[in-house]
Amino acid sequence: MKRLILATRNAGKITELHAILADAGLDLDLVGADAYPDIPDVKETGVTFAENALLKAHALARATGLPAVADDSGLCVDVLGGAPGIFSARWSGTHGDDEANLNLLLAQLGDIADEHRGAYFACAAALALPDGTERVVEGRLNGVLRHTPSGTNGFGYDPILQPEGETRTCAELTPAEKNAISHRGQAFRALVPVVRELAG
Repeated sequence: MKRLILATRNAGKITELHAILADAGLDLDLVGADAYPDIPDVKETGVTFAENALLKAHALARATGLPAVADDSGLCVDVLGGAPGIFSARWSGTHGDDEANLNLLLAQLGDIADEHRGAYFACAAALALPDGTERVVEGRLNGVLRHTPSGTNGFGYDPILQPEGETRTCAELTPAEKNAISHRGQAFRALVPVVRELAG
């Protein structure tokens, strides 16, 4: 395994995984989906984060003949039974409208007292090989939801999730602080032994 492809067009994700692999002493050529522009985006039809991550990783591994990593993540709110979950990016009905998603969720939780505003970010990261071999690892960042957004770093629901042990929201942390505790960072770090095992 010399080259690894990450199912994203987000340069920040590629940088984050590259740094984690490099810190672990894994010298791999990591590229994003942009390196293969002819490959269509994969529909996320799974009902769990793990299923969606596997769908994307397998599709990319098949299309490129390379080992592929994909992740899927979202916000899970205790009082909503784990929703928005896999629907986090399209909670308001429009995919990727962070502000509308955030405003809808805050409105839905308007009457919920502080002690019942527990929530967590979840991330599943999958590694798939062209031969069908697969592994999935997960990461989780527990916290509570604020009543109003705070902070300008990050994206999505970062301005309202205050991690356990923190007085700031995820959007008030520096990128380095957030990466150190984030659900995606945890999942990507958990991938290291999997990559090492499968890379031989």
